[in-house]
Amino acid sequence: MLRSLTVAAAAAAVLLGVVSATTAAPPTKTTLHGSAPAWARQGNFVRAADPSAPVGFRVYLGWNSGAEALARSVSTPSSASYGKYISASEFRRRFAPSEQKVGAVRSWLKAQGFAIVYTPTNNHYVSAEGTVAQAQTAFGTTFGVYSVEGQTVQSPSSDVAIPNDIAPDVAGVVGLDDSYVFVRTDHVVDKNAPPDAGFRNAPPLSQWWAQLTSPYTLPTGFGSPAAAPWSTKGYTPQQIKGAYGITGPETGAGQTVAVIDAFASPTIVHDVNQWSINRGLPTMNGSQFSQVVPPGIYNKPNNKQMDPSGWYGEETLDIEAVHGMAPGAKIVYVGAPNNRRDLDAAMNHVVDKQLAQIVTNSYGFPTELVPPGFIQALEGNFIQAAAEGIGVYFSSGDNGDESSLFGFPTPDWPAVSPWVTAVGGTALGIGETNNRALETGWGTSNYGCNATTLVCTRLGWLYGAGGGTSRIFPKPAYQSGLSGSFRSIPDVGALGDPQTGLLVGQTQTFPEGVSYDEYRIGGTSLSSPIFAGLMALADQRAGHPHGFANPVFYANPGSFYDVLSVKTGVARRNFNNSVNASAGTSDFLRTFDDYTGSPSQHTGPGWDNVTGLGTPAGIFSH
Repeated sequence: MLRSLTVAAAAAAVLLGVVSATTAAPPTKTTLHGSAPAWARQGNFVRAADPSAPVGFRVYLGWNSGAEALARSVSTPSSASYGKYISASEFRRRFAPSEQKVGAVRSWLKAQGFAIVYTPTNNHYVSAEGTVAQAQTAFGTTFGVYSVEGQTVQSPSSDVAIPNDIAPDVAGVVGLDDSYVFVRTDHVVDKNAPPDAGFRNAPPLSQWWAQLTSPYTLPTGFGSPAAAPWSTKGYTPQQIKGAYGITGPETGAGQTVAVIDAFASPTIVHDVNQWSINRGLPTMNGSQFSQVVPPGIYNKPNNKQMDPSGWYGEETLDIEAVHGMAPGAKIVYVGAPNNRRDLDAAMNHVVDKQLAQIVTNSYGFPTELVPPGFIQALEGNFIQAAAEGIGVYFSSGDNGDESSLFGFPTPDWPAVSPWVTAVGGTALGIGETNNRALETGWGTSNYGCNATTLVCTRLGWLYGAGGGTSRIFPKPAYQSGLSGSFRSIPDVGALGDPQTGLLVGQTQTFPEGVSYDEYRIGGTSLSSPIFAGLMALADQRAGHPHGFANPVFYANPGSFYDVLSVKTGVARRNFNNSVNASAGTSDFLRTFDDYTGSPSQHTGPGWDNVTGLGTPAGIFSH
């Protein structure tokens, strides 16, 4: 998992602001309030930015009126327009900003000395590149270099401003600061093992739930059974589909799922195919799997802030999880190379080119309290996706309600957007016959165990599925049956707890050399692609895409397995050096359904803020 933000940094981090219609400085310009992130303050200041340093950014424009209403009508089962999706070309014709509006933005940028990089066919943004000196002049501010959470990052030192004549059409500006380095992936392995360095799970490892029993007693309140079973080796697709009642002939044939991440693993095809052979699944060829690098992104040289190898494991997990659930589906991997700030451009490319009917995303910011301009930019992508019948799925996060980070509950962004399906995580016990032996919410405390005395001591709360209630998004109509006045997540759930995770295969670097190996992994980064893969089966069975499915999900809660509270846990053993027993091993207990470090969360009957409506109970058939 990548580093997260401090309270001050995360609460206003990221990329850009929204247009204020009332404040102008100077009189010919309109200020984008909130465009300077909270971490760009004097206490973090290191030095003035190098005027010759490069800057790349995107100026986003909003849709013409009517786009949101159309997206809502084609996604609502009670609407006469339900399922009557439009093509990307039709969306552009009706709702894209005019060439005149885009031309005005381009003209201003060119006049400031910026090079125009790219404008997508939906005219959603204009991307440009230049220098810090040009940006300081154009946006009426200075730029500084700041030290935040051990990172050296660059940002405008105050809110930026744009000309009044283009301000009414601009939704936000993305990329002037370096807050993108704080984006987190939502996957968890047993220890801190970046995918470029080898990682192996230490035995004992059960093949199914409670096959092997440890000598350790579970903590008070979690003692069912009293003796903790050893963790599993990692479940296979066959086991997961069996537990979720997926027994039909559907393979996802004729369906396409897009995976959006940053960078691209150089061994992904070999790894997925070797893993597939080991699981008895069909391998993937060039007609079934493709990798796309969108145009107009900033292909800068790699640097240690970007940690590309840290994303290789994310891509591997996402693609193997989708392929495991829907081995007949096509998968399009869309990567933002060498720069996490291009994730928004990757999303726009998938939607505007209609590359897939389902999109899974396993990353996000640890709060929704990001500047509204960035939110508006991505909301536009999500609205276009819904209008075109594309379902967008996001992992809900791996740090519970984030109160351990911020001191107050806050859901992750973009999972909390009312236009995406947020997928929470569960702890899943799969029996010897691939039955669902137990399933409960993912929330975990960590206990260190003495292998001689068999005494286990609590070390603290560790992690859990993200979830909670928004402070900024009103409750959407499809959640009318829930309490409160604001959007709540997650919407649905799937396997996520790394103690009960998926067995994945990846090429890694071990002391003895580089080789392929397999290990157990989890997080809501697993939950989202599992659910996306199962929706490919549902689309195949239905004969049409479900598109933005939240309205139909909430209209059919009986289609989900209602995940309840089960207080239990597992024992697990780690290699101290992550690869073998040469440096010794350490034993731990990990609890299930434990929210002591995320006090606003619970698992219970009906919708809850850990697992949503629940997990799959067969192929969704509405």
